[in-house]
Amino acid sequence: MNAPLPATRRRLTALDRAVIALDRGLRAVAAPALSSRPHPDAALEHPDLEDPERRLSAALMRVNHTGEVCAQALYQGQAMTARDEDTRQLLEEAAREETDHLAWTERRIEELGGSRSILNPAFYAGSFVLGALSGLAGDRWNLGFLAETERQVESHLRDHLSRLPPQDIRSRRILEVMQEDEARHARTAMEHGGEEFPPPLKLAMKLASRLMTGATFRF
Repeated sequence: MNAPLPATRRRLTALDRAVIALDRGLRAVAAPALSSRPHPDAALEHPDLEDPERRLSAALMRVNHTGEVCAQALYQGQAMTARDEDTRQLLEEAAREETDHLAWTERRIEELGGSRSILNPAFYAGSFVLGALSGLAGDRWNLGFLAETERQVESHLRDHLSRLPPQDIRSRRILEVMQEDEARHARTAMEHGGEEFPPPLKLAMKLASRLMTGATFRF
């Protein structure tokens, strides 16, 4: 009897990647996220927060949750149009870690009695298009876009850490670990050949980020 032939991995087509991206998009905006790592705040006590403090923490975590929804969309769009397989794998690995962030912020919002942003589907769609356009510009710009996105997210998290109620140690620990991950993603992207973005593009990204954070803080 002949031995079975080894299984070969089928190369994904553009249609395959589009279907996968759609599935992941629906999961990001509609399904509960699952973390592959322990929640950073798991061993910490629940702080005693006054109502205004609780509302502030919930609003800040809602903004961060939407930021992770946007990150999922960006990386899926970038990976779908990336030309180099190594670049695609780097983007997909970053997206997997961002899924952890999505799960962490989602659970913290629930603990604080808050809600996710109703604008998530719209921001996901817009971010996916931006990511796909970035990939079409070439892998060096694609990785540069990843690096600059992560730098701006890291700065944004630093601002939120300064605004959180001091006693909200659970939210604080989540954002600290997220900040470490974002900084590492930015370094890795540049080490793999990312192109430094010119100042006008960086400014445009900051303005778009301010629009997202302002809207999702309230809705």
